[in-house]
Amino acid sequence: MDYRIYPPEEILDVRLSLPPSKSYMARKMVIDAIAGCPSGGDVCACDDITVLARALELYRSGGAVSAAAVDLGGSGTALRFLTALFAATEGCDVVLDGNESLRRRPMAILVDALRQLGAEIEYLQQEGFAPLAVRGRRLAGGSLPIDPTVSSQFVSALMLVSPLLDAPLRIRIEGEAASMPYIRMTAGMMRRRGAVADIERYDIDLAPGSYSADDDYMPELDWTAASYWYETAALTAGWVTLPGFNATDLQGDRLLAEIMPRLGVLSEFGTDDEGEEALCLSATPDLWGRLELDLSQNPDLTPALAVTAAALSVPFRLSGLENLRVKECDRLEALRQELLKIGIVAEIDGPGVLLWEGQRAPVVEIPEIDTHGDHRMAMAFAPLAVFAPGIVIRDAEVADKSYPGFWDDLRQAGFTLESTAAD
Repeated sequence: MDYRIYPPEEILDVRLSLPPSKSYMARKMVIDAIAGCPSGGDVCACDDITVLARALELYRSGGAVSAAAVDLGGSGTALRFLTALFAATEGCDVVLDGNESLRRRPMAILVDALRQLGAEIEYLQQEGFAPLAVRGRRLAGGSLPIDPTVSSQFVSALMLVSPLLDAPLRIRIEGEAASMPYIRMTAGMMRRRGAVADIERYDIDLAPGSYSADDDYMPELDWTAASYWYETAALTAGWVTLPGFNATDLQGDRLLAEIMPRLGVLSEFGTDDEGEEALCLSATPDLWGRLELDLSQNPDLTPALAVTAAALSVPFRLSGLENLRVKECDRLEALRQELLKIGIVAEIDGPGVLLWEGQRAPVVEIPEIDTHGDHRMAMAFAPLAVFAPGIVIRDAEVADKSYPGFWDDLRQAGFTLESTAAD
């Protein structure tokens, strides 16, 4: 399904209910499964959470499959968390697989770490990648060095299952930890549920035990999803109200509130007109002359920030993006290609830098944006309809991976969407 998109005819002023954080929900669901609590996966109906919920029902039933593999679609989060969970649970016997995109997601670092703890995991095709045959057993503890450069999910997966181990575990982080805020979020959620998860510099200390069944915390809403509404506020010079967001949320992407004043959007936490706690976004004409950010701890913000800066003619240098090369697509190369369609000549500088110094190329037709199978590409480019009315977003359904209501919310904000798919 392709959408042709036109901007609002009036000044933007919208109140939207965003989905729960996919990252938060995935961790909560694994903790709930270990604690023997109901799934709660219906709170967030995105594709990644749906496949995780389905697999966790198998886990609750004993984890044995006789024939077919567990199909995880394109969810790297589910693959990494479930590999650790099934490996650490005695009696489980599963094959974890998914689509071609999932089979390109690196797994060797996590599998090697689990094997050091005694896990029985076999690569069924290419070494280092799914599909994986996992046979669960009681795992040992000890001291485990791990390089989280490719993904913080390797560390979070080990952390989440640590209460199932036979002895305390110390994870020693070697190398630059990508997306460290996600690791801290995992630790915070574990401690809320009674588990040991202490972080000191490059060491994470964990212990056997159990998770409490009680969880009084409401799921955090998705700060990465909010990035597209910060972008929309910036491009329309309008107002967006997002109920349910808090300055104390555990997600690292709440850094948006500090970053976005550089691109003309202010954040105010308070009570909205309906009496709810909310994040209120308002546009300002004040822009920085250049955007330089190290996004190694917040790489998922890159698409929205790059597109916003480009649309506002703010040159940028976004670094620390090495692990974007192994997302649903090579997200750096995809951004470079699609930005060129709107006349922005961006460059990839080294393995993890996206750079634009203001160079432009002529645009001779209405852009048609290829999403490259990536949900964040689709949502980041859609608000460009403000500057390029009639822009086409191809394969728009990829947004369902993390934010299935995005296109309805865009309509609610006053944008017009026309399906260009053949009947």
